[in-house]
Amino acid sequence: MKEVIVALDYPEANPALKLIDQIGEDLTWVKVGMQLYYKEGPKFIDQLKSKKLKIFLDLKLHDIPHTVARACESLLNLGVDMTNVHCLGGKEMMAAAAEVCSDQLQLIGVTQLTSTSQRQMNQEMSIPGELEQSVLSLASLAKESALSGVVCSSFEAALIKKHCGSEFLSVCPGIRFEEDAKDDQVRVASPKFAGENSVDFAVIGRSITKANSPKDKFLQAIAEMRI
Repeated sequence: MKEVIVALDYPEANPALKLIDQIGEDLTWVKVGMQLYYKEGPKFIDQLKSKKLKIFLDLKLHDIPHTVARACESLLNLGVDMTNVHCLGGKEMMAAAAEVCSDQLQLIGVTQLTSTSQRQMNQEMSIPGELEQSVLSLASLAKESALSGVVCSSFEAALIKKHCGSEFLSVCPGIRFEEDAKDDQVRVASPKFAGENSVDFAVIGRSITKANSPKDKFLQAIAEMRI
C-alpha cells in the first residue's frame, strides 16, 4: 500500500497537533524531524502515540557503530515505527543499528538528500560520478546491511527496487504538487509521479501544512499516489 507521511516541520508541538486534528482520522503516518523533536522530546512522541499514529522519527543518525546502535536502543524504548541512519556512515554502522532494531523498528538509510545537486556531490563532497549511481550504490550497501529500505528521491525509487528487490522500501521526500514552489529542494516530484515510480512512502510537508485546507491536500495526495 502506498502511503503519504505528513512531515510535521514545525518549531513546537501546538501547530503540529492542530494540523493532525485538521486532517483527522484519515491520517496514518507523520514524520517528526530534528527541530520538533529537539524542542519537544519524548513527551511529544507519547502525544502522537496516544492518537494512534505511526511515527517516522527523522534524526539521520551518523556516528561510530557503537553510538548509533545505543541510540537505536533508546528509540526502540520510545516506541516509534521508523527511523533512519546515514548510509555514508558505512556498512558496519548500519549493520550494528539494524541488529538492534531487528523487526521491531523499521530502519532506513539516507542515500543522498533531495536538496543535493550533482554539482554539490561532485565538487563540495568530492564524490565522483553520477548522482543516481551514488544513490544506487548506497542503497545496495544499506540492503547488504539488513536495513528495511532507504530515503531517496522519487527519480531513483524504481531503479532501487530493480536492484534491491520489491520489498526494499523507498521513502521519498521532496514531494510537491506541480503548482507548488520547490523551496530548498532540488530533486522534486509530484505525488502522482511518486505513485507511478515505485515510491512506497511519499513524505510531504509544506504542500499540505501550508495549504488553506490541509485535509483536502492530504486526500488529494493520497488519491494521486494510489492511481
